[in-house]
Formats: sequence, structure tokens, C-alpha cells
Amino acid sequence: FMLKRFVFCGLLCFLYALQVYAQSAASDSTTIRWEGKWSTPKERFQPIPKKAILYSAILPGLGQAYNRQYWKVPIIYAGMVAAFVAYDFNNSRYQMYKKAYIARIDNNPSTSDEFVGLYTDANLKTLQDSYKRFADMTILFTAVGFALQSLDALTSAHLKNFDVSKDISFRINPTVLPTGQIGVAMIFKTH
Repeated sequence: FMLKRFVFCGLLCFLYALQVYAQSAASDSTTIRWEGKWSTPKERFQPIPKKAILYSAILPGLGQAYNRQYWKVPIIYAGMVAAFVAYDFNNSRYQMYKKAYIARIDNNPSTSDEFVGLYTDANLKTLQDSYKRFADMTILFTAVGFALQSLDALTSAHLKNFDVSKDISFRINPTVLPTGQIGVAMIFKTH
């Protein structure tokens, strides 16, 4: 008998709280609401695009963090690490082949390189030029990647503010034109 009273009282309290909530929501949408606790309504985060691109230009990935797209930050830093490793590899090979080529063409018989009998002078020059070009291309692609991540932060901030209704639809229907001809009509519905 006691358990029935307890359940009944709990149900009445729940229904009363639900009624108070429904009345407050109906009267003013900016009043108190229930989300596991009584709180004021939270506004939707609206990033400012200028801030997003500025943050992204200051520190790569900071604009994405500002836009609350945290999953993009590790991708950006993985790309930066890959660019650093590629540049370091290509630059060290360039320096190695450059040193060997200079040792070959300096007309000093006492200098020698590690590629004697393996590569000709022309081959060393070609390898040196190739690795220099690879290092330069790595720097160029890193700069393009930096610009792209800044552009990504800017466009993501703009698109977070872009309101897309769930009622947008598009369909193609046959139609009769005023001249009596049959045509195709494209109908866009936004409400």
C-alpha cells in the first residue's frame, strides 16, 4: 500500500513539472527549460568567419578548433608532419648529392665521394637537381595546404551560419506552356 502511494505521488509530481514546463515553453521560448536540470536556453554557436580565418592563419588548426570541428585538427597536424618529413628527406638527399658532385668537379685528386663507380658526374647532377626540385615542391605544397586549411576554416564558419530548412525540395514536372507546347517545369519548395 505504501509503495502505491509513493508511485502515485511521484507520478503527480512528474505531471505537475511537465505542466509547468509546457506552460513556460508556450508563453515564452526564452524562459527556463528542462534538460536534466533547470537551466536557461543555450543559444546555437555562430562562429565569426573573420575570426576563424585569423585564428587559422595564426596557428594551423586553430580556426577548425574555433569552429568546433576538432576532428580536423589531427588531420592538419598529420599533414604538417608528413610535409616536414618529406622536406627533411629530400633536402638531406639534395645536400648529400650536392656535396658528392662538388667533390667530383673541384679538380682536387685528394677529395673523394661515396658514389665513385656508382654514379657518373652527370648522374650526380641529375640526382642533385631532382631532390632540390622535390624539396621545393614540398615547400610549395605545404604553403598550398596552409592556405587550404585557412580557407576551410573560413568556409566552415560561413556554412555554420547558413540555415538550411528540412523542407527544401526540388522536382521536375511536365507542364503545358501558355503557347500550348509541352515543357518541363522545375519546382523548388522551401517551406
